[in-house]
Amino acid sequence: MKLKGRVAIITGANQGLGEAIATEFVRQGAGVFICARNKDKLLAVKEKLEQVSGRGQKVCAMAVDVSNEAEVEKLINASIAEFNHVDILVNNAGIYGPMGSIEKVDSGDWVKTIEINLCGVFYCCKHIIVHMKKNNYGKIINLSGGGATAPLPFISAYAASKAGVARLTETLAGECNGFGIDINSIAPGALNTRLLDEVLFAGPQAVGNDFYEKALKQKKDGGVPLEVGVELCVFLASSESDGVTGRLISAKWDSWKSLPNRRQELTKSDIYTLRRITPEDRGKKWD
Repeated sequence: MKLKGRVAIITGANQGLGEAIATEFVRQGAGVFICARNKDKLLAVKEKLEQVSGRGQKVCAMAVDVSNEAEVEKLINASIAEFNHVDILVNNAGIYGPMGSIEKVDSGDWVKTIEINLCGVFYCCKHIIVHMKKNNYGKIINLSGGGATAPLPFISAYAASKAGVARLTETLAGECNGFGIDINSIAPGALNTRLLDEVLFAGPQAVGNDFYEKALKQKKDGGVPLEVGVELCVFLASSESDGVTGRLISAKWDSWKSLPNRRQELTKSDIYTLRRITPEDRGKKWD
């Protein structure tokens, strides 16, 4: 029960990873307020969560479009009114957006992807951090992913938005220094969720042969289990990770379980952050 007595808001929680995170948070003792755009799916997940919740645990739900700041503010206010306090925010809502070369994608769809994936994180953080600063405590977990650290040709809106999430995470962690608020982003790994199905449906003509072949292999092999990313989220939401902040952590590849023993070393380094690579970093001496 690592989250007993804590309260978490989880966006995009009506399916896939968001639903898995919400389920484990409830099992770990947290009260949860889940949101997503699809109300019917959201209420179905709410019923499932209530079945695994314990006595005194609340599960609340609200249909919210995180790209709409007014709806986000309403969500935050409703959560605080229902629980009196919110300790954890998981910004999971996100989409791949348009797929194809930059000259062919719809500009409106491209911008909408930025609004959901990046502005949605900004809105949620903006309106919850005020509350967390008053309480001198908070845990914010932003879903970033591989799109933040490597180019993704033909999925440019997704890649740009996720890189933005990683840099926003680092920046807000600096702003919240001294307030007991830890803010991190995570890469959950290549998951077999609806996003993978969207890539396969789009086909190689939209996403490129290399990415499409990788998606086919991932579908066949099963991808990274949801539980891997969920476990990291529980760690970052719990007191185990106190002091670990401003990092982009891979659920699959990084030794994050050892971070509590490396807090001071981590704080003084740029490990698990986005940084520019210079020639000297690669052992080259260019004029």
